[in-house]
Amino acid sequence: MIFLGIESSCDETGVALVETQNHGYPRLLSHALFSQIDMHQAYGGVVPELASRDHIKRVIPLTRKVLKSANVNLDQVDVVAYTRGPGLAGALLVGAGVACAIGASLQKPVLGIHHLEGHLLSPFLSDDPPEFPFVALLVSGGHTQLMRVEAVGSYEILGETIDDAAGEAFDKSAKLMGLGYPGGPTLSKWAHLGNPQAFKLPRPLLHSGNFDFSFAGLKTAVLTQAQKLGPDLHNPSTTHKADLCASTEAAIVEVLLKKSMAALKATGMRRLVVAGGVGANRSLRNQLNESCSKAGVRVHYPELHLCTDNGAMIAMAAAMRVQAGKQQAELSYGFDVKPRWPLGSIESVAL
Repeated sequence: MIFLGIESSCDETGVALVETQNHGYPRLLSHALFSQIDMHQAYGGVVPELASRDHIKRVIPLTRKVLKSANVNLDQVDVVAYTRGPGLAGALLVGAGVACAIGASLQKPVLGIHHLEGHLLSPFLSDDPPEFPFVALLVSGGHTQLMRVEAVGSYEILGETIDDAAGEAFDKSAKLMGLGYPGGPTLSKWAHLGNPQAFKLPRPLLHSGNFDFSFAGLKTAVLTQAQKLGPDLHNPSTTHKADLCASTEAAIVEVLLKKSMAALKATGMRRLVVAGGVGANRSLRNQLNESCSKAGVRVHYPELHLCTDNGAMIAMAAAMRVQAGKQQAELSYGFDVKPRWPLGSIESVAL
């Protein structure tokens, strides 16, 4: 079966084709992505109305592109999948509307997919896919969660953020330092030039005894330190900006690292999956690789180009859910979207 996946939850339009196989996991045939970063930079963040309009502009050309790249005709698609939530309501409606229109025109099934489940299952698209069960560290945008994953559709939340997520901590801290939007990747680039021990920043909930996260206090500490430095923060003759970036990244990575290792120990599992945009962070990957190697734990990541929002993860999640019998492909073209949709609420029913 061939699955067409459409992702439009925020500021990236993604379309992809995934094909199931008789043996092994589904394989990626083709994918295309358009990022709206340049458009939103002028506003310092995502403007929902502009995001929705741009999705409308991009989704059909991207669909044509992936079909041509994979040498697949539209009528060869067996199932059309789209991101149902969570995300920006208007942006989600674009993907849902286009997916249902395509499905209705072809008389093919349409499936609504949870955005975070897409991220969670994206490492199965890699050359070194994981095996169930495993502990998952999901660090995507406004979400930071540790989960026990037994199988497709079987997810137990071990801990999650109670305020700012790791991605928000990166972006908001970068903004406080005048690094612009999107701030996380820029902060990480500066961090490689600085001293991670230059500033003593808090590690919230590091010793809480549970697996929850909190990064709001870290953001406040970064603001306080930036205000103390004043204009000197941006003085090119000093390393203050690089040092503050490095110290901020070190604080975030330490919390993610130690909570993940504690979750592995508590569950007794020997496999860790890291997914989501922050999972592309080089420092996080290096430290997790080192710690997991010492502990005899296998760690898996999505390919770097599939860490951010993309259609491949949506098509993959749809294919794996259908294969596992967690979601039935039915000819139904009425739809709604779920801007707020807890991952733990996914049920094994047709959506």
